[in-house]
Amino acid sequence: MNSKRFFILFALVILLLLGLWLPVSAAPTAQQQVPTLTPGPDGRIIYVVQAGDTCTRVGILNSISIDQLRQLNSKLDENCTLIEGQELLVGIISVAGTPTAGPSPTPGLPTPTPTPLTGTTEVCVLLFEDANGNALREETEPALAGGAVSLTENNGEYSAALDTVIPADPEAYQGICFSDIPEGSYNITVGIPDNYNPTVDLNYSLIVNAGDRAEVGFGAQSKDIVADPGAQETGDTDGGTTPLFGIIGGLLLLGGAGLGYYAWRSGKPESKLSGGMLRK
Repeated sequence: MNSKRFFILFALVILLLLGLWLPVSAAPTAQQQVPTLTPGPDGRIIYVVQAGDTCTRVGILNSISIDQLRQLNSKLDENCTLIEGQELLVGIISVAGTPTAGPSPTPGLPTPTPTPLTGTTEVCVLLFEDANGNALREETEPALAGGAVSLTENNGEYSAALDTVIPADPEAYQGICFSDIPEGSYNITVGIPDNYNPTVDLNYSLIVNAGDRAEVGFGAQSKDIVADPGAQETGDTDGGTTPLFGIIGGLLLLGGAGLGYYAWRSGKPESKLSGGMLRK
């Protein structure tokens, strides 16, 4: 084998290896999976802090606000410092209840009234304008009027509906309340104004006991809000490298095939019958 053919074959091998390696190396990295939390026998839902977690991220993953996270975990410092492996209480449910999957309205902690138990309870519902669409109510996000709330006891002992209105007193509770209802298991269904999209599940089940007060929040985002185009451009830039590497790899494979064909043609012996007719 002469040096010219050896060089062509060596270049062919290099091009084939590069063409196979580039598409594989351009494959997207698998996203980190967030484990589904399961309540313990006592109804407590525990989240284990992962590397890089912040209180804001923990709150978003578990559909609770930072204030609720602090209420559930009184040992958090002023800066809400988290340590990897630390266990955080992110919710408490009734042992007989079933948690709802996906984004769901966040129930407030039942607050016992100072009066003796009378056999009735109170359920308050707040429909708020979720301007940033993160399913959590921020201090600057107001209550939303023009919606409707239905509260139904699962055995049919109680059923009522109220329209959402904004109280005249800004210091008062901004939601609506169903008062003097019997204890039991209830389902809340919310209807939002026509020009809004829900940011949480509009159905929620809860269990209330005599003398308790439960507060539940539901978010809705205006259809007039336009998503940030900068975020879309960033996403397109990140995802555009994979097709580019695939095209480069394909071109290298075609180039290698061409070199292989040329090497094969160069290695064939020349015909001694060239020139037309065979002379005697």
